[in-house]
Amino acid sequence: MNEIEAVLNGGDMTFEEAVEYFRRRIPVTAKVFYSIAYDYRVLAFTVSGYSKLQILRRFYEELLAEVPGVHIHRQPADPRYDANFWLCAATLDEDVRIQGQENAYKEVVKTAVGGAAGVIHAVDTAVTDCQPNENIEALRVFMLSKRVECRPLWKPMHKQPVYAGAPIYTNGIEEQLFKVGFCLPAGPCVTDDDVRYIVDSIKEAIV
Repeated sequence: MNEIEAVLNGGDMTFEEAVEYFRRRIPVTAKVFYSIAYDYRVLAFTVSGYSKLQILRRFYEELLAEVPGVHIHRQPADPRYDANFWLCAATLDEDVRIQGQENAYKEVVKTAVGGAAGVIHAVDTAVTDCQPNENIEALRVFMLSKRVECRPLWKPMHKQPVYAGAPIYTNGIEEQLFKVGFCLPAGPCVTDDDVRYIVDSIKEAIV
């Protein structure tokens, strides 16, 4: 039996608990919420999807625990924060070497990368003033060769062309995270075998 589905169906979070959790966060009536949960119960932002994302993150954390330099995003110890983990993200230490890293940023990205790197039109150079470290870019390229998409974290909004010149209030943490962070595949269609394959590919990528 699929391990993720076993935990999900085993009641890691009951439907009633999920309703109560989201009721405090989504400004809709209970009737509307139940309707949404029923109509979209297999999608990532609904009850089952939310629970599965929690499970996927823990599964990634377990399998990557012994991989040096890779750190899965975890719930902050500060009780003021309550992460929903809708995005399964990790960071990679700067000193971790990745296969093909010597070729990072030598080729202009030609595919659409949306919010991840902020490319919204054709560009002439692969280098910008705010970009992931070379090992993050090398990991993205390596994983793509394994048919796995490990995109960078979303590029800070004030570094995207559309917001050039807009006022910002920042301490720089978002740029630091963008340099070392990457996203792991996560969602209702990702199985435990998929996670094992993804983790094995990350291990293979590290020199």
